[in-house]
Amino acid sequence: MTIEFMPNEADSTLTERYQTTVPAPVRKALQLKRRDRIHYSIRSNGEVVLTRAEEPPAADPVITSFLHFLQSDMQKNPENLRFLTTATLAEAQRLTANIEVDLDEKLPEDDDDV
Repeated sequence: MTIEFMPNEADSTLTERYQTTVPAPVRKALQLKRRDRIHYSIRSNGEVVLTRAEEPPAADPVITSFLHFLQSDMQKNPENLRFLTTATLAEAQRLTANIEVDLDEKLPEDDDDV
């Protein structure tokens, strides 16, 4: 069994362009490889916590399929495309003027009943 000492602190220097090299002990602790992304959390006391960035979520296959469908349809039928006019925008605003939306509201588990 090998016990490896890892320092709890490391320093690096900023370049003229505010770039730096992540020190080897930090790269090792976060298991970072070239081209990996890192995340900075800035705390109210001025401390900055560096962590490995989470991978972006995978693309939603339903949304992706729908967007491909729209792209294909617009290319095949460009005559169906219409400019958004001031009148159309005004009508949309009139129709939605009294609708309140809470973007933070939790969606129901089964939205078939909605």
